[in-house]
Amino acid sequence: MSNNKFKPNESAHPETLALHGGDYRSDPTTTAVAVPIYQTTSYQFNDTEHAANLFALKDFGNIYSRIMNPTLDVLEKRIAALEGGVGALALSSGQSASAISVQNLARAGDNIVCSTDVYGGTFNLFSNTLKDQGIEVRFADPSDPENFRKLTDDNTRAYYGESLPNPKLKVFPIKEVADIGKEFNIPLIIDNTSAPVICKPIEHGAAIVIHSLTKFIGGHGTSIGGIIIDSGKFDWSKDPKRSPTLNEPDNSYHGAVWTEATKPLGPIAYIIRARVVLLRDIGSSLSPFNAFQIIQGLETLSLRIERHCENAAKVADYLSNHNKVDKIIYAGKAEGVAAERSEKYLSGGYGALIGFEVKSGKEGGQKFIENLSMLYHVANIGDSRSLAIHPASTTHSQLSESDMKAAGVNPNYIRLSIGLEHIDDILSDISNALDSI
Repeated sequence: MSNNKFKPNESAHPETLALHGGDYRSDPTTTAVAVPIYQTTSYQFNDTEHAANLFALKDFGNIYSRIMNPTLDVLEKRIAALEGGVGALALSSGQSASAISVQNLARAGDNIVCSTDVYGGTFNLFSNTLKDQGIEVRFADPSDPENFRKLTDDNTRAYYGESLPNPKLKVFPIKEVADIGKEFNIPLIIDNTSAPVICKPIEHGAAIVIHSLTKFIGGHGTSIGGIIIDSGKFDWSKDPKRSPTLNEPDNSYHGAVWTEATKPLGPIAYIIRARVVLLRDIGSSLSPFNAFQIIQGLETLSLRIERHCENAAKVADYLSNHNKVDKIIYAGKAEGVAAERSEKYLSGGYGALIGFEVKSGKEGGQKFIENLSMLYHVANIGDSRSLAIHPASTTHSQLSESDMKAAGVNPNYIRLSIGLEHIDDILSDISNALDSI
């Protein structure tokens, strides 16, 4: 008889977790090995008691696909296993994951402290949209972790950073900021989009990890998605005043106190509230089809990351010695404290992202982009294809000049996301484009 009960343990390698993480082995009805696309809105209840128990959270199960779906469930469990968390919530985009990760903790009148080194869309979300909702976001330069302490007060609900920030590409001091947070009982949220597999934020003290699934995890530029992972290691009830959304009666769910209501289920108060309150009310649901597509990408993530890193290191070496390049921004070429953090927090490579500044200014940067032949000019990262963009005129164009500079974006800055093509072809295309300026 074949063994159909394999479940990887906590020490399993990323390659194995991406294929076998969670409790899915085969479809119970058809025995299909590939995860089915459960393209349905609703689910049949066994009886009225079963329905009532599901809505009361006495039982876990499917109610409506806006809140959960069997295809998404497999994706959530596998990525939770990959990151070392206890639960996850898949969402319609990385932006939804960023917003909900904060909204699950902060209400009007509260604040969070965020790294200055974040993606332009995140910066705009935090500095404008959340501000309009009454949540203040204070920005701290992570080059000195103590800047997070300086901006903390009684209403601070979370710290937020990117493990390998796009486009600044200086690794975030995860443990240093997490340790400051522990002094105040403040959780650290880390966006690990740019460094899956090679960075493990939870191991260094992060309470919550998020990803844009659109990027490296999906990997093929076909499907938008996001995810929030709960480490299960943060004690939300230790200081109830610091985490009121989880410790005070929630009027949106029959007065539930989440740290109490979820005790029988394990340390999942944060991720349960995100699902049954925010996802239920806001409706940022990932489609089952997109979840299926992203699962296909997840299965080869470890292999692709290895090649991404290998190719990027060679491109970085090439650019470092080019006479038309003024500066290179790459985790593997960092110096001083930044280099120490690259070594401390990245393992197995320095990621696929490279920034560089051309000597010929903004016009030279734009001309470089226009003379690329193989590399795509798109607003994305983490695709299997190599990509290039000029952030000052695109992804960061909505920022002020000072905010753009703080994010590491100068007018002559170009960002590359190095893909899986043969390295000789990648270098040839970059060389030809540089020759044009």
